[in-house]
Amino acid sequence: MTFLDKLRAAERRNGSLLCVGLDPEPTKFPAGLKGDAGRIYDFCAAIVDATADLVIAFKPQIAYFAAHRAEDQLEKLMEHMRRNAPHVPTILDAKRGDIGSTAEQYAREAFERYGADAVTLSPFMGFDSVAPYLRHEGKGAFLLCRTSNPGGDDLQAKRLADVGGQPFLYEHVARLAQGPWNLNGQLGLVVGATYPAEIERVRALAPTVPLLIPGVGAQGGDAVATVRAGWRPDAPIVVNSSRAICYASDGEDFAAVARNEAIRTRDALEKAKA
Repeated sequence: MTFLDKLRAAERRNGSLLCVGLDPEPTKFPAGLKGDAGRIYDFCAAIVDATADLVIAFKPQIAYFAAHRAEDQLEKLMEHMRRNAPHVPTILDAKRGDIGSTAEQYAREAFERYGADAVTLSPFMGFDSVAPYLRHEGKGAFLLCRTSNPGGDDLQAKRLADVGGQPFLYEHVARLAQGPWNLNGQLGLVVGATYPAEIERVRALAPTVPLLIPGVGAQGGDAVATVRAGWRPDAPIVVNSSRAICYASDGEDFAAVARNEAIRTRDALEKAKA
């Protein structure tokens, strides 16, 4: 199955648009694990097992593992997800943005070392920074487009004078992802939940590509507005929540409470589709 096939199948099977982000911070771990970077795998695997029937995807953020020299735990976690939740695609949140042979190595890292189904990329070095990932058959890549941070305005909301109609930069990225860059139909876009009007604009410019939408939960994005702006029956959205689910409890019941929060969020997203 391609990444898109797997994504659509997970949406149908789990009745979900929710992606759980895995951003392990040992200082926030519950009692018994707190402060122990050697237990990153244990914490994340417990969250995965508690929510695997509720999500459209999992999104481990590579920096949270690398900062603690826990890449081996990330490899183990990716294998755990393939073995115990094979129906749920994994998106490695790496935001790589290099070119040439370096990009080829980053692609190998994401798809061969970690076995991810998709990866996040920064497109601002142009198509050269995207093409190496597209050579991995069936894999997906989400390009940063209109991100949820306020500083995104510094570049993404600037107009391009040398492109017809003077679109915003993020609009140009959306057009490229929908059109000439999407050689194998596996590109998606990252659009923050804190900007629902921009989600709607991106969806209009890129009507068929999947959207990865962070910012729901701890970052304050409106789940209902997000779904209404971006979801279409033939164009999936992947709405990410990380901290609000993973750290819903600091007690020994953390996995059960995370499951309850995932159910609440999933159901809110599904209700917004009506």
